[in-house]
Amino acid sequence: MRVRGWDGKEPGGRPNPRGTRPRTKERPRHDDAVAARVVTIDRGRFTVLVDEDGDARTVTAMRARELARSGIGAVAVGDRVDVVGDVTGAVDTLARVVRVRPRTAVLRRTADDTDPVERVIVANADQLLVVAAAADPEPNLRMVDRCLAAAFDAGMGAAIALTKADLADPEPVIDAYRGLEAPVLVLARTVDASGRERVHGLQAVVDWLAGRESVLVGPSGVGKSTLVNALVPGAGRATGVVNTSTGQGRHTSSSAVALRLGTAAGDGRAPSGWVVDTPGVRSFGLAHLEPQRLLESFPDLSPGSALCPRGCTHDEAECALDAWVGGGNAGTAGPVRLASLRRLLRSRAGEEDPHAPRR
Repeated sequence: MRVRGWDGKEPGGRPNPRGTRPRTKERPRHDDAVAARVVTIDRGRFTVLVDEDGDARTVTAMRARELARSGIGAVAVGDRVDVVGDVTGAVDTLARVVRVRPRTAVLRRTADDTDPVERVIVANADQLLVVAAAADPEPNLRMVDRCLAAAFDAGMGAAIALTKADLADPEPVIDAYRGLEAPVLVLARTVDASGRERVHGLQAVVDWLAGRESVLVGPSGVGKSTLVNALVPGAGRATGVVNTSTGQGRHTSSSAVALRLGTAAGDGRAPSGWVVDTPGVRSFGLAHLEPQRLLESFPDLSPGSALCPRGCTHDEAECALDAWVGGGNAGTAGPVRLASLRRLLRSRAGEEDPHAPRR
């Protein structure tokens, strides 16, 4: 029995052979694509910065279908991409992201230490600035340790911005990180007789950020967005207050955003760079980080692990790092550095550090 169409005729070939193209596995090469930088992402829409011959403009774009089929993971803030379509930046126009260029570094975390899904925080950043407060809220050194471990694993430089030093003594936090190549930059606010507010220590932060691409990470309420507004005048990042009942801050930034650091920050001496402000985090999982990879970020200690027993966690009695450091192979700072490494390892394992400073 033959099946006839709605018009009573037998179904034939294509209704309009000239109106459709035959299927092909060849994909467009997009030779006309322009380079751009992803500066923020909001509900599947990317805001990218296109800079052609000094003409910088922001363009709204979406993920192209062929990019989704290519197997490339999620696009992140900081990614260098190629876009096609309307790249004029005019209102109500939409371009397409068709390629993601190779990344130089990726800062990632997991939801907790058992979550196998890695979440990319930012791509192509040179360094991480962990923002913590000396008080209000109390400094969470385990969180700082975890952020530093993720940065070292990604091959990034790192520093700690300790805000609100006018409320508590910053020395305990400074002492806790003397063994790491992560300077503690202390920030304090004062108000003069005329009521004018001043941030002390800001220029040290500007100098550390100058000419680099940096990402700021920290829990809510530590003054991260306030710091960004001081570094990038006109950024307009929302700020909040700490809940007096829980001692925790409220989320004021809902998405990461990359901002150009210009000469307006500090006293105007800094060359341009980029800072990425991220939403406040309450957990920083390191399920993706192996102890050996963390050890490799300590080049003065890692050679000593060659004599460690198989499966050594580098934080046990049989670890050969103690003998390596005891023999002077890691220099005069060896014992302090080894203690710092083991604190990061304990933090990664979710264990309390008995030697951590108490506030």
